[in-house]
Amino acid sequence: MSKDTVTMINNRTEEKFEFDILDATRGPSVVDISKFYKETGMFTFDEGYTSTASCRSKVTYIDGQQGELRYRGIPIEELAENHNYLETCFLLLRGKLPSADELLDFDYEIRHRSFIDENLKQLIDSFPDNAHPMSILSSGVSALSSFYYEHLKNNDEEAKQEMASRIIAKIPTVAAFAYRKSLGIPIIYPDIERSFTENFLYMLRAYPGGKMKRTLNGVEEIKEIEIKALDTIFTLHADHEQNASTTTVRTVASTGAHPYVAISAGISALWGRAHGGANESVISQLDMIGDVKNVDKYIAKAKDPNDPFRLMGFGHRVYKNFDPRAKALKKLQDQLKNELDLDSHLMEIAHKIEEVALQDEYFVSRNLYPNIDFYSGVILTALKINRPMFTPIFVIGRTVGWITQLMEFRRTPYKITRPRQLYLGK
Repeated sequence: MSKDTVTMINNRTEEKFEFDILDATRGPSVVDISKFYKETGMFTFDEGYTSTASCRSKVTYIDGQQGELRYRGIPIEELAENHNYLETCFLLLRGKLPSADELLDFDYEIRHRSFIDENLKQLIDSFPDNAHPMSILSSGVSALSSFYYEHLKNNDEEAKQEMASRIIAKIPTVAAFAYRKSLGIPIIYPDIERSFTENFLYMLRAYPGGKMKRTLNGVEEIKEIEIKALDTIFTLHADHEQNASTTTVRTVASTGAHPYVAISAGISALWGRAHGGANESVISQLDMIGDVKNVDKYIAKAKDPNDPFRLMGFGHRVYKNFDPRAKALKKLQDQLKNELDLDSHLMEIAHKIEEVALQDEYFVSRNLYPNIDFYSGVILTALKINRPMFTPIFVIGRTVGWITQLMEFRRTPYKITRPRQLYLGK
């Protein structure tokens, strides 16, 4: 820890104040202004918290300039290529990758916790058939706090891990039930013989009685390549430092609310088009562009300062270089193009947009590189997943990040989150 001298001029009197600099293990150091108001009588102003560190954390590290993302110190590229989603969950929750036996036990626990109470199923049934899956998912997760109220007072680490495993296991089931409810078709219960990601696809696709679709060539089983694709998307979405939804989870947790209520609040925050709903917007925009020959026209619209049109899937609040998650998905998309029979029409338009934008000075000078949403929507479409389910899939992947951040937050003494304001009223 070192000292920094901040010089402030108040009217005609020069006043000097000293504040500590806290050094990070990676990334920029921070000026500790926790006593700023007490010592100066003023607030700091940082609209959107663009320059404010809101917490101490050991979970996830992002270097936006270098295009780097690490979970517990491990590069996202290594996790996406060499480890599955449950291994990533274990890493985030426990701080290390699991051994073979630990992974087996963890997988077994998640499978057996995937069922939800029948009364919660009745709650889901009460929604109208055209309800958006995200509204059902947010409500269902909030309702889980009633079924597991004891998690409000988790005092030991074992109880915290049980609470975390339970929500990770049940979120895909609630999401799948919400999806089928939104279509007005019977729900499919989890199958503990199937892995985490395969089971989710099974709950989306199966017919009553657990039967899979039959074709002229036999039963259409879930392909390993489909499982790998969706599992990778879950891994890439598992955590992303102090984004809007994670900050929401930590803020609600600071009030002493039930952990599952805080997660429900995170789901609601993620629903916004500027956050988790962006990949759905990308596909809608590709449909709107309609043809490769129209790409140049829409690129020109995006560059026109007087045109409100915005090119979806480009640029990121944090990354000023290529989004490392987008790189991983781009690689996966190229691998899956033939195996998953990706929509060639959408791919053609997306490829043309990518090609033009990466060579256009307007986009390059503004660091507007393709982000994860630009690629994930095409892959989810290839998996025959309806667009309203794109954001719930983001929720499934991000749940482990939210609960890990919440547990970290509550392991040390904390204050209720309470920002101040610059008052400009009467």
